[in-house]
Amino acid sequence: MNFPPGKLTNGLIAVNVVIFLVILLGGMEQEAFLKGGFFPARLSEEFADVSQYGWMVPAWLTPISSAFLHSGAMHIGFNMLMLFFCGRYVEHALGPQLMAFLYLVGAYAASLSEYLFNSESMTVVVGASGAISAIFGAYALLYSRNEIKPVGPIPGHIVRIAWLTIFWIGIQLMIGLATSGSMNGIAIYAHIGGFVAGLLLTRPLLLYRFKNA
Repeated sequence: MNFPPGKLTNGLIAVNVVIFLVILLGGMEQEAFLKGGFFPARLSEEFADVSQYGWMVPAWLTPISSAFLHSGAMHIGFNMLMLFFCGRYVEHALGPQLMAFLYLVGAYAASLSEYLFNSESMTVVVGASGAISAIFGAYALLYSRNEIKPVGPIPGHIVRIAWLTIFWIGIQLMIGLATSGSMNGIAIYAHIGGFVAGLLLTRPLLLYRFKNA
């Protein structure tokens, strides 16, 4: 299979792998997660003061820093495989700048979703899967071959977004049920938030790119 070239995609994969190896080989995983991971409760005033832990990435930046932290070889391997496959095609369609914007927004949308459903959680959320879910959402929308007809006054592209969202949420819920009937350990809401952000932003970004080409 011939993949489109993707300098941004390759760069993101390289940065993620280098950070993972440095942390792993340096035995710094626990410290990295504590200082740079996303803790939903840190966005609440009650848990905002973390001075007792020393220097930490500001809470509003942890959606980005946590996206470059992974909890094991399987975790980063699966994420980078998804990014490699979907990222190159999305980068080809949107261009590197707009894909970078989508990736960034996806990371924040993922963290916001996790916060909305687990606002008092002190369980760290790490990994690029939220940002990559946005890329996967864009890929699913851009390269879906099935023609979706309008439903009454609702345009076909809106119906497609709704169906893809329902499909993705269903997958995430099945993953949650498959993991001992619990969603613990998998940031299901982050995956859903990133995916929906990708679906909602793809069409406007595509129109913006070709309007300004």
